Amino acid sequence: MQRRNFLGFLSAGLGGACAPSLVAQTPVAPRIRIRAICFDLFTIFDPRPVVAAARAVVGDEAEALCEVWRTKQFGYSWLRGAADQYADFHQVTYDALVAAERARKLSLTDPQRNQLVDQYSALPPWPDTAGMLARWRSAGLRLATLANYSPAMQQRLIGGAGLLGAFDALISTDAARTYKPDPRAYGLGPQILGVKKEEIAFSAFGGWDAAGAKWFGFPTFWVNRLGVAAEALEPGPDATGPTLTELAEFVERWPS
Repeated sequence: MQRRNFLGFLSAGLGGACAPSLVAQTPVAPRIRIRAICFDLFTIFDPRPVVAAARAVVGDEAEALCEVWRTKQFGYSWLRGAADQYADFHQVTYDALVAAERARKLSLTDPQRNQLVDQYSALPPWPDTAGMLARWRSAGLRLATLANYSPAMQQRLIGGAGLLGAFDALISTDAARTYKPDPRAYGLGPQILGVKKEEIAFSAFGGWDAAGAKWFGFPTFWVNRLGVAAEALEPGPDATGPTLTELAEFVERWPS
C-alpha cells in the first residue's frame, strides 16, 4: 500500500478528524520562576558618602583619593584571590587606603584611616530599598546579600539601617575564603539558601559583578544606579535598569 493511501486508511479507519495525531507533540518546558534574590550591597546601600567622609579628612583631594582607593580595593581582593592569599575585606580595604594615600602623596593618621574604612559600614540605604525589600518579603521571595564585605562589616551596615529582619541570610564571600567574581563566591548563594542558581536573581551594582554572576549562571540584573558605561564583557547581564523597580519587573517576568 502506498504511503498516501496508508495514511488515508488510518484517518478513515480511526475516526477521521478525531483520530489521534501522528505528529509528536514537543513538551513545553515548565517556567523557571525566581524564588530568591541575592544583592550586592551597593544596589541597596549608597556608597557615595565615602567620598564625603574623605572630603572631611583630605579636602579637595577626596575624589582623587577615593578613585585610587576603589581601584586598589578591587585589585587587592582579586590579587589575593588569585594567589590564594586571602585576607578579609576589612583588611583589604584598609591596605588599599594606605596604598592610595601613598599614591596621592598624602599622610593620614591611623584614626583617620579607621574613620574612612568604617564609613563603608555606615552607608545609607537607597530611597527605594526598604519598601522594595518589604514588597519582596510579602511576596514570599527569599532574600540575601551576597557581598565581599566581611561578616562583621555586613552586620554593622545592615543592623545600623534597621534592615536585619528583611533578609533570610547575610552571605559573605569570607565563607569561601575568596571574592567575587570567583564562582566559589557566587556558589554560596544556592548553597546557603537551598535554592537552585537558576531560581536566584542576582542584583549587581558593578558591571564586572553583573558579568561574573551571569557567567556563574544566575539570572542577572544590573542595577546601574550611577549610569556608568557597560563593560565589554560577554555575555552581559540579562537586563539592566537604574532602580529596584526595574529589578522587580525583571523578577516578575523572568524568563520571558
